[in-house]
Amino acid sequence: MHPIIPKSPEVPDLTETEIDFLTNVVFGPKKEIKKCDALFVFSGTHPGHWEKALEAYKQTGVKKIIVTGGKSLTGIKHPGWHFGNKTEADVIIDYLLEHDVPGSQIFSEKLSTNTLENVKFALDIFDFSQINSLMFICKSHAAGRQLRTLTKYLPSNIEYVPYTFDAEYSGHPVSREQWMASSVGRSRVWGEYLRILYYGQRGDISPLEIES
Repeated sequence: MHPIIPKSPEVPDLTETEIDFLTNVVFGPKKEIKKCDALFVFSGTHPGHWEKALEAYKQTGVKKIIVTGGKSLTGIKHPGWHFGNKTEADVIIDYLLEHDVPGSQIFSEKLSTNTLENVKFALDIFDFSQINSLMFICKSHAAGRQLRTLTKYLPSNIEYVPYTFDAEYSGHPVSREQWMASSVGRSRVWGEYLRILYYGQRGDISPLEIES
């Protein structure tokens, strides 16, 4: 199955103002890392999903960890994936358990196949009405879309703190500071922007409001 919006679409010429706008939309707001009531781990095959989950746990002492992920229907697995047909959630959970995170603190769903399902299926295994703050793990250039997915379905009182990692494609990091320096980075970020627009218009995520 192919994604609705290509991962690396053609990119128009961008002005500095447009680059700043895309950075803020796609990477989301900068937030100070602090202990939250719970940690939400978006699924994926990049090692950053489980490594950063453990790092956030150790750094903040968060007591509740929501792990999501079955098997993606559209994505190509990261070169570092050596786990066969295991679900993404199982790989993340195994890593956390191996590093002494108590199993009693982990809540999981293993059926979701994309970001939208990560959030919607998590509603079945965790009561988000009992928390006021939520840290979430994802790729840095996906943070804006992941945040908009969370805000669409979770209670409006929740404060969100992104805990992200930079992915690299063909040797080019897609980071908040460097994405615009390569054609790969520009294409990945432009693709994320198009997804935010598309899914917002479709009603899957909180829409982007652009001033006319």
